[in-house]
Amino acid sequence: MTKILIVEDSKFLRIATDRALTRAGYVTISAADGDEALRLARERLPDVILLDMMLPKMTGPDVLKALKSDPETQAIPVIVVSGLSQRNAERLQHDGAAGFLEKSSLEVEKGSEKLLAAIAQLLQQSSSGRANHA
Repeated sequence: MTKILIVEDSKFLRIATDRALTRAGYVTISAADGDEALRLARERLPDVILLDMMLPKMTGPDVLKALKSDPETQAIPVIVVSGLSQRNAERLQHDGAAGFLEKSSLEVEKGSEKLLAAIAQLLQQSSSGRANHA
């Protein structure tokens, strides 16, 4: 089973995302801030991380850089989930993000279909990318 770490400071979005992913058969772990995200990533070694950019204690970009500089977590695909514009996607991918999802386009408050489809697509791209590098 795919284990996903959800890093989101909004309690509503964290719970909604957790429920949607759990119903779809994923195992989920949740963190509400950057420090907790790094600790859980190292302890639980998830298969993928959904990372918000605007977090308390440590920003999303700083969490991404820390994950990618740590030998234990650098191979974990990080999907950035943000309200920031798509213009930031290129910079974040340069910093090691495997993908970028814009919160407003996911419409989580209307249901989980778009979120699940986007995650499935990014996971598929990520696993085929790793297979090509093996």
